[in-house]
Amino acid sequence: MINKINANMTKFNSKVDGYVAGSADFAKPVLAYWRQLIHDNCPDVEEAIKWGIPHFDYKGDFMCVMAAYKNHCSFTFLKGELMTDPRLKAGTDLKPIQRFLGKISKIEDLPPEEEFTAMLKEAMQLNEKGVKVRKEKPEPDKPKVLETPDYLLAALTANPNAKEVFESGSNSFRKEYIVWITDAKTDETRQKRISEALEWLAEGKSRFWKHKK
Repeated sequence: MINKINANMTKFNSKVDGYVAGSADFAKPVLAYWRQLIHDNCPDVEEAIKWGIPHFDYKGDFMCVMAAYKNHCSFTFLKGELMTDPRLKAGTDLKPIQRFLGKISKIEDLPPEEEFTAMLKEAMQLNEKGVKVRKEKPEPDKPKVLETPDYLLAALTANPNAKEVFESGSNSFRKEYIVWITDAKTDETRQKRISEALEWLAEGKSRFWKHKK
């Protein structure tokens, strides 16, 4: 696979530039490759750093994220469970590092460019059609569970440790975080609360841990 350089950089976000530049040497070509393929095939994509990692949104909705860690990189199609490839569909039942594209350390670990591009175009079509990931509805005889908003799900997906703690917690444990975050009056406040929530969750803490003795 060859990492192509596109002269049209108008859609490239300088904060994402900084994220890629600040990643480990092994990760730089992998992140640059993913990023370039996204822009080549989806010129209207909007990229930004959200909750510490690069997000790629399309048609006003989340589409995919990428991240670099100490020894590997990961790429996630945020609506993978709705896509046709069985490797993406299986992702919800696996730990993040076990998922398809969840543990990449070099370009050679990636699928063929045509294969990845086909997945990307399918993800674009889902956003163009306004398709959303459906949340399971509780059965009538079960207590109602507060729905986790899409932007929080995306942030949790990008932080496996925080997600594991959040999903293993009780309904009330999750509700405390959801209410706090969704009650934010501005996007800036919401993002700040999400960042704090991810930090606390990764440490196994509840929303009100500061008040507990």
